[in-house]
Amino acid sequence: MSLAGKIIELRTEAAAPSDEFIVGKRLRSLREIADLTIAQMAEKLGIGHRALSNLENRGDVPVSVMRQYVEALGATLHINAAFPIHSTVGFRIADALECDITDENQLVLPIFGDEDFRPQRDVILSIKPKYSSQILVGKKTIELRRRFPVNVPSGTLAYIYSTTPDKALVGFAEIDSVVKKKVSTIWRSYREEACISKSDFDSYFSGQEFGFALRFRQAKAFKHPIDLVDLRERFGFEPPQSFLYAKPLFRETLRHEFAELSH
Repeated sequence: MSLAGKIIELRTEAAAPSDEFIVGKRLRSLREIADLTIAQMAEKLGIGHRALSNLENRGDVPVSVMRQYVEALGATLHINAAFPIHSTVGFRIADALECDITDENQLVLPIFGDEDFRPQRDVILSIKPKYSSQILVGKKTIELRRRFPVNVPSGTLAYIYSTTPDKALVGFAEIDSVVKKKVSTIWRSYREEACISKSDFDSYFSGQEFGFALRFRQAKAFKHPIDLVDLRERFGFEPPQSFLYAKPLFRETLRHEFAELSH
């Protein structure tokens, strides 16, 4: 029987090995479907016939061994964690991560496989017009914050809300990195890239021992800024004092509109 053009799933569950469920037997079934003899499979794996026979009768096959076995068949091993989408944990994960919802009741995250999942918590930053304009032309590459999460992954999008008098979402940039440093160190390290005067810097960080520096890359302006009235009507948006996490609807809508919105 040919495996060409087909996707065959080997599903495993967290349960004790039994006659009904033994991982090794599932692997053997795949080998037989692939029309490989035990001798041919042993040669592919570089092990003896007896070792392969023992493997195909085990219930506690290590993940690394399963991976070698299925890759010898020309397949890729995927291990997923499935959460009820309406559970508290499922709801939190769905809001925080990009993941595969296989049906309306199940949320699937890859635990082992080629497609990584990552925290997907794009942010919206309120930035004064004199700074937002410099970000969008690539002059200002460091944004300063009194507070910001340092574990934001590289590549997270920062949507730029330009405050009064613009009152509009004007573009976005990727966050390359976030560092927390003493305020004095931030000034020495980033004053040129932050495009800020010493007086404004001191005023902003007054009373703070530490601050945060966000490094931007690939900033892009929207062809047509989205004004506050439109943002409120479409997303129930209210401008943050500093930053907020983008809601899933907001994030997905704007991602689909990038081609039309950005230069």
